[in-house]
Amino acid sequence: MKKDILKHELVPDHVILSESEVTKVLKKIEAHAEQLPKINSDDPVAKSIGAKAGDVLEITRKSATAGKFITYRLVQD
Repeated sequence: MKKDILKHELVPDHVILSESEVTKVLKKIEAHAEQLPKINSDDPVAKSIGAKAGDVLEITRKSATAGKFITYRLVQD
């Protein structure tokens, strides 16, 4: 039986952003997509959600100190 890694308690929420969402985020953080930290397209979570090279992922982590921490990653091959 194959386990769904997205349901594991240590895996934060990953969402593929639309083009308009990417534009808003990059404008807000005053950056270009290429400046974002990278995540490989063969990462287990990226594969599981169907992310492909060039996509930007929004990753939401639960934090004991910050409550919620949002970060962004550019998917690369």
